[in-house]
Amino acid sequence: MKQVFLIVIFFITNSLLAQKPCEYSENISDSLGTYKVTKDYMISESHFAGNSSYIFFSLASTDGMPTLNLQMIQKSKSFMKANCFDKNSKVYLQLQNGKIVTLLHLDQENCGSLIRDDKDFDNRIISGKFMFIKGSFEDLKSSPMSLMRIKFLTDISDYVIQKEFTSELNNIIYKPENYFIDNLSCVE
Repeated sequence: MKQVFLIVIFFITNSLLAQKPCEYSENISDSLGTYKVTKDYMISESHFAGNSSYIFFSLASTDGMPTLNLQMIQKSKSFMKANCFDKNSKVYLQLQNGKIVTLLHLDQENCGSLIRDDKDFDNRIISGKFMFIKGSFEDLKSSPMSLMRIKFLTDISDYVIQKEFTSELNNIIYKPENYFIDNLSCVE
């Protein structure tokens, strides 16, 4: 009897801890419709030879249509080539179960903006909105990510998705491989 009680307590505790609440940066509902966006979440961070690169995801829902917002920030004191999103840009996500999920960019062309900071670093910021293909939600909720490929206008970049890392930027622990498993329910 004691073992049954402990097993029941374990499953109840596990299911309660597995459900984390959604955190929104915007959550608007009015006569025109609804719009909500989850907070930015770091998916990738790299530092090499004085160059830094960060990729953030957030999920948005506009009147029930979910999209992935991707923001890439590059910092360098030397020349950085511009990567642009266009109507043919895509994000490919390889899952640990072997499936590949493709997200399609909305038609807005965007080459980002270049901003120089007070430490003489050039900061290039590029943002894109990507649509989910029908059926991709179920795949993304069922398996962690392992690789991400971003197809830009003139280039392709690959990123290994880590299980967990501590950001050098803000000292926060991120778990990017489970991003969709943990957050897709926030925009369904």
